[in-house]
Amino acid sequence: MSAIEEAGHLPGLPAETVGRRVVEYGAWGETVAVALPSLSGDQAKVLCGHIRTRARETLRRMPTARIVAAIDRASAGLLDRAHPLRRKAEALLPVVTGYDRETVRLGLTSTLKTFRQPQLLRFLAEDFSNPGVLDGFQPAVKGGLVRAKGPDLLLHVWAGNVPALALWSLVAGLLVKAGTLGKLATAEPLTAGWFAQAIAEADPELGDCLAVTWWKGGAGGVEAACLMQADCVMAYGGDETLADLRAKVPVGTRFLPHGHRIGFAMIAREALDSRRAGPLARLAAHDVVRYEQQGCYAPQMLFVERSGAVAPLEFARHLAYELAAMASRHPRRRLDPAESAGIAAWRSAHEMRALDGSATLLGDPADPWSVVHLDSAASLSPSGLNRTLAVVAVDDLAEVPALVAPHRAFLQTAGIAAAPARLLRLADDLAAAGVTRIAAIGRMTAPEAGWHHDGRFSLLDLVTLTEIEASAEAAAEGFAPYAD
Repeated sequence: MSAIEEAGHLPGLPAETVGRRVVEYGAWGETVAVALPSLSGDQAKVLCGHIRTRARETLRRMPTARIVAAIDRASAGLLDRAHPLRRKAEALLPVVTGYDRETVRLGLTSTLKTFRQPQLLRFLAEDFSNPGVLDGFQPAVKGGLVRAKGPDLLLHVWAGNVPALALWSLVAGLLVKAGTLGKLATAEPLTAGWFAQAIAEADPELGDCLAVTWWKGGAGGVEAACLMQADCVMAYGGDETLADLRAKVPVGTRFLPHGHRIGFAMIAREALDSRRAGPLARLAAHDVVRYEQQGCYAPQMLFVERSGAVAPLEFARHLAYELAAMASRHPRRRLDPAESAGIAAWRSAHEMRALDGSATLLGDPADPWSVVHLDSAASLSPSGLNRTLAVVAVDDLAEVPALVAPHRAFLQTAGIAAAPARLLRLADDLAAAGVTRIAAIGRMTAPEAGWHHDGRFSLLDLVTLTEIEASAEAAAEGFAPYAD
């Protein structure tokens, strides 16, 4: 076992006073020991106070351009495979998360590219017609002036199902000049702390305005202290976890939850010819394999239209072939007993359907993937995850919105391969059914910079707007020295 890796980023707390809880991780024949911060309730209060003070005294006065530049430098450093933190990430994350090294490498690069300067500027422009409102009062279209202010203390409660997922909300908080405190997930407790260190290296004053720590979920003193002091809480996790957390958030504190979601894909008959079907199956397989369908945007069901040159069952075989081919380059991570049982139950249910000829199950139980072809339309339902997918034959993709609508509360991403006119018609119906993001197949698991997570604004939801009405501006003219 290598040396113990310390997680987190704790400005304002002397390192020697911070307790640590060591957790061991193992995968691919290696082990890693990670020392998670273990604060007392009083230390949590000190840390929250430090971040709140720095936000008011330092961060609030920073030009947004300076923050963008610092995040850009931090991202550029971590994109460099020779950078010490990037070397750590590539060496340790596969062991901590269980994902194969190539998946981790490609995933880190894809995520970090989203936080370069051009993408960050798009992030800002997506939510603010004039990002200058983050730096001071700006003219409002209706008259008067307006400015936007982020919370003095924004608490992030992160999930650990996908490496580097925490960076999305961390960056969003910094862009609106929020004092940032993040709670690490035990399943992936390293990337957010490394990114915070890279920020501190790029701009020490900005690095002093954010902290990354850990506590056991539900732990009284530390959790209560952080929830009590936070102005806004952004949380990721399962519905039960979020409901429990919501009950603890003080009345008046803004709570922004992001729960479990289910993704699906649709392929139109015009995309199913002998030239396109194979490459399209390869792209769909990438969306399935990348992080083992753990992200809320991964497909769990694929609706394929009949009457194309390639039939739905034939496409399912193309997909099975691609998943088998990818297994050598991207080995599936080791599953825990509950995950294995979930796949077995999913396969068993479809084996029963195969007995009457309504389903064709591809792949053996020993294979690290499973594909089932369903010969009649079926409502959206979860897969067994970890490279399991149902391919559903439909006469017309126009049927699909009704098949997914019962799961409106859990819908997010739909991947579509269709001609432009059909794409727009389908998108309209999917939006009515509750879908909030439509992507190309192969890009379902790689959201664009500035995407609207769960249909909400990434930055606008974090800020409070202060307006100087036109009446106040006009009245002030009467008190100017030149008014007499």
